[in-house]
Amino acid sequence: MDLGAQYDKIYRYCYFRLGNERLAEDLTQETFLRFLESSRCREAGRPLAYLYVIARNLCVDEYRRKRPLLTDDWERMEGGCFLVQDNFEEQSITRIALHAALAKLTEQERELLLLRFANGLSYGQLAQIYGESRFALMRRLKKIAGRLERGMSDEEEA
Repeated sequence: MDLGAQYDKIYRYCYFRLGNERLAEDLTQETFLRFLESSRCREAGRPLAYLYVIARNLCVDEYRRKRPLLTDDWERMEGGCFLVQDNFEEQSITRIALHAALAKLTEQERELLLLRFANGLSYGQLAQIYGESRFALMRRLKKIAGRLERGMSDEEEA
């Protein structure tokens, strides 16, 4: 496994979980330090899954220690997703609808969407991380995406 290729994905994972650039950088570095220090776990056969377990645990610990607030960084990152829209009002409505629809999902559902669509992990990689079959994950993601889409439609109509 190419660790350099995974660095940005782990950073993005931490950033989306915590919404803070500096904290995400620190936790990403800590993730890789812990990964490299524990050769026994790395050699167990699922290094990618192990990386995400470390990152998830560090994010959870940080979140418990100090609940992060949404920052300007979050708005900037999220706003980047909607650059194709010309109208600021539409961007704002879409952003609000997305926040509301994501809030209706469980933490694990949001994490699965992040790993698949923001980090681009394959179904095979997700299957390793979650210990489920690829087909079960495909069905679950399709169901989650449908709920997210319906949630956004409901919010935009309201």
